[in-house]
Amino acid sequence: MIKVEWFYWLCGIFFVLIALQVLNDRSNPKRVGSAAFWGILGASFGYGTFVVDKRAPAWLLGIAVIGLAVLAGTGFPGKGAERTTTPAERVHLADRFGNKLFLPALVIPVVAAVFGAWLAKIKLRDGKLLLLQSGSATIIGLGVASILALIVGMVLLRPKSPAVPLHEGRRLLEHIGWAAILPQMLATLGLLFNTSGVGKAVGRVTDHLVPEGSLIAAVALYCIGMAVFTVIMGNAFAAFPVMTAAVGWPLLHEQFHGTPAIIFAVGMLAGFCGTLCTPMAANFNLVPAALLEMKDQYGPIKAQIPTAVPLLACNIVIMYVFAF
Repeated sequence: MIKVEWFYWLCGIFFVLIALQVLNDRSNPKRVGSAAFWGILGASFGYGTFVVDKRAPAWLLGIAVIGLAVLAGTGFPGKGAERTTTPAERVHLADRFGNKLFLPALVIPVVAAVFGAWLAKIKLRDGKLLLLQSGSATIIGLGVASILALIVGMVLLRPKSPAVPLHEGRRLLEHIGWAAILPQMLATLGLLFNTSGVGKAVGRVTDHLVPEGSLIAAVALYCIGMAVFTVIMGNAFAAFPVMTAAVGWPLLHEQFHGTPAIIFAVGMLAGFCGTLCTPMAANFNLVPAALLEMKDQYGPIKAQIPTAVPLLACNIVIMYVFAF
């Protein structure tokens, strides 16, 4: 069986290497604190394996998370001045390769889809053992796809040094900063909200909002609630456990007998409509504005709202028609 832990360890090694690079970058005025940020993050990936196996205490990871939050709140990580190419060189490469530059990016979804839809079903030892760890096929596929995309990019672009991808990865991370780990933090926040009973509290409120026996009202409430909570929390994964515990499971599945796979898949899409509309989704909306050096940091959000609103309405219709 191929387990997912190798991917987490690979991510951890990558962040540790980034930390070492940052520590050696004299042009970065915040190099020590920045190196600490990426180093703590990298070490957490590896240490998490032992926590899952119950061979190490989990409270150390909690301290690591607090440490990351403190570093982020005090202005870390910072940006260095090192670049692998000049603007003129990037323009030249873009003109030279054209649409071929999209090949490495396209490899990722194709390979991940193959793993999630096909290889996840393959069994070994007379059908008693899955080839891929149960529940982790998509993540394993993402890891393999990322490595293949890196290989394709190296073959296509033929950089001067094999370390160029690492330097470019660091450059991108320095642009994104602490927002790079925002999705994981917000997803964890959603689980904490659900565990603390926020979902049940929201459920008691929504009981007074949905007319008895009205399926369309329940569907609309779930989808709009997913979008609104995502706007507030910045991530649909954080909104999902709250709204599912409040509306998705007790109303749409248990009361109206909807198909769970369709309800929750479309519910996530409704949440993503909220992602398009919120600065809390910093890595999706504010980071692109920074990377593209846009004058209006909220430019991506303003451009996405006209798409997000009708798309949310479409998701409500899709769930109502196909889930029941």
